[in-house]
Amino acid sequence: MNIFRSRKFSGLCVLSILLVSVTILLLTNDTIDLFPYLSLSYLRRSSLSDVPTFTPTSSPAPVNNPPPPPEPPVSQTRVDDDDDEPVHQDLEMDWVKDKSSLKVEWKRCESPDYMPCLDNMKAIKKLKSKRNMEHRERHCPVPAPRCLVPLPKRYKVPLPWPKSRDMIWYDNAPHPKLVDYKKDQNWIRKTGPFFVFPGGGTQFKDGVIHYINYIQKTLPALEWGKKVRVVLDVGCGVASFGGTLLDKNVITMSFAPKDEHEAQIQFALERGIPATLAVIGTQKLPFPDNAYDVIHCARCRVHWHGYGGRPLLELNRVLRPGGFFVWSATPVYQHDEGHRNVWKTMESLTTSMCWKVVARTRFTKVGFVIYQKPDSDSCYGARKNNEPPLCNEEDTKKNSSWYTPLLSCVPKVPVGLTGKWPSQWPGRLTDKPVSLLTEQRSEESFREDTRLWSGTVSDIYLTGLAINWTKIHNVMDMNAGYGGFAAALINRPLWVMNVVPVQGEDTLSMIFDRGLIGIYHDWCESFNTYPRSYDLLHSSFLLTNLSQRCDLMEVVVEIDRIVRPGGYLVVQDTVEMMKKLNPILLSLRWSTNVYKGKFLVGLKSSWRPCESREGITLQRLSLSPFNPRIHVSKVETSHVGMELVENRYMGLSFRRITLS
Repeated sequence: MNIFRSRKFSGLCVLSILLVSVTILLLTNDTIDLFPYLSLSYLRRSSLSDVPTFTPTSSPAPVNNPPPPPEPPVSQTRVDDDDDEPVHQDLEMDWVKDKSSLKVEWKRCESPDYMPCLDNMKAIKKLKSKRNMEHRERHCPVPAPRCLVPLPKRYKVPLPWPKSRDMIWYDNAPHPKLVDYKKDQNWIRKTGPFFVFPGGGTQFKDGVIHYINYIQKTLPALEWGKKVRVVLDVGCGVASFGGTLLDKNVITMSFAPKDEHEAQIQFALERGIPATLAVIGTQKLPFPDNAYDVIHCARCRVHWHGYGGRPLLELNRVLRPGGFFVWSATPVYQHDEGHRNVWKTMESLTTSMCWKVVARTRFTKVGFVIYQKPDSDSCYGARKNNEPPLCNEEDTKKNSSWYTPLLSCVPKVPVGLTGKWPSQWPGRLTDKPVSLLTEQRSEESFREDTRLWSGTVSDIYLTGLAINWTKIHNVMDMNAGYGGFAAALINRPLWVMNVVPVQGEDTLSMIFDRGLIGIYHDWCESFNTYPRSYDLLHSSFLLTNLSQRCDLMEVVVEIDRIVRPGGYLVVQDTVEMMKKLNPILLSLRWSTNVYKGKFLVGLKSSWRPCESREGITLQRLSLSPFNPRIHVSKVETSHVGMELVENRYMGLSFRRITLS
């Protein structure tokens, strides 16, 4: 009996050792394909950042004496042991696997907030003058950097919309200076692990909602969300004005420079509000002529009358004929000598531009004036002095606002736009844009583009690409065309930044006519936004042409900088381009898949290269939506390798396994 027990015990020990050995071998061996989802090669490529969703347990308390809200619990999506559902049948796993090997020794950038064209201190130090904000303009390094921007310490998944409009994680944008600088103006508060945005502002003494409603009451012709759809907010602060207007079906392009106000645009984008970094300095804004229905400035610190009046002439350029400028600033209602002089200068300049005052009011210790731009050229010809002069054709040619000096002239109202205003929203989204050429073929092209994108988005993007659209809010279309992609997504709770490449056809005016927002850009350079700003980037037949002018690797590095961990890149392009793109994404530890050989979908991980030693540094790892078979509940990082604590796969459970 003792012999039998001894043999039985020995057999069990041998069996246990064998089982553990085989399991460790499967997990660590790159060449074994029996369980491909547990191989180290897969872990290196897999989604490392579809991290658990954080959901606040309570809303922030009222503005008066708000108690710190509790930290939201981590909601970890687990997969049942018997959950072996296949991925979408049209997604091709590990596409061109045999040809996608690419080894790149990636390096980290120094700052988690690095913006190449705005942080080029070498170029900024060489500037001869900073008087007109030249140091806040773009100065792109050559060659473009290839470093990867690190994550802030304790970076978390952004809070979902619309919760994010009111509060964001402090750790995602740890810049507290603005809290002290604007503590008396109710812009932003630090409350526990959050930044909370109460909806105040320099001019919003009773809150931004009251302020917006008062503007509408003062000038009912504005008709938020009907006649007025696209707004430009100059010097936007933390973008509470634009964020609140979203509730009124108004989309606002909020912008401000990178300055001592520290990361205000980063706060805006983290909140889920459309915003970009820009400055009215010596160059035109990257927007088309006659684009915005309303321009707003609340103590935006722009000297409109300075630099020969060019800043105000730039507003005139981008304001739609018949559009409105809402100026809420101290010269409107303060009456000391300095403010009176500014007001007189502003009166003289606006009169010479044929702007007329349609409303002026004071309320709750602040006030604003509303100007209207003429909708025809008749006033310009009736001026006693031709100052500022009318622009010539060369000054106003299309697509001329990229690295172009500010105008010192007034553009004529384009033929066909005199007295015209787009249809009321939402009809203007699908109606013929007022700036579209009159040729029948142009209108047919627009209609066909709208129809094709509506079907493609419905049939493929929303259902066929395994994208978790519930987590998508900030979207960028890198090659927007007529804006058909954004138009097809209009009923989803998201917004789209429509980018029109400066080397292509200039369609940005039509995008604004449709009630959408956009911007000019050259993708051979870095985009003016903070890292981790967008949930999804979309590229339709952009990269093939782009790669003929600039390095594809540098473009992908910029995409990696812009996309949040857990965010997506969707590329529609030639097969040859996707074969070039795929290995670069894999070298960045993105997950990639191909849909029917036509769409490449990339999912960004939170992997960043080591600071000092070559190896794998995984900051987070969880279920990949492309491969829902593996769950890792915790990952501890090191420069040598990674340590998995409790791994569950098809019923097998291991406490601690180290891969190095």
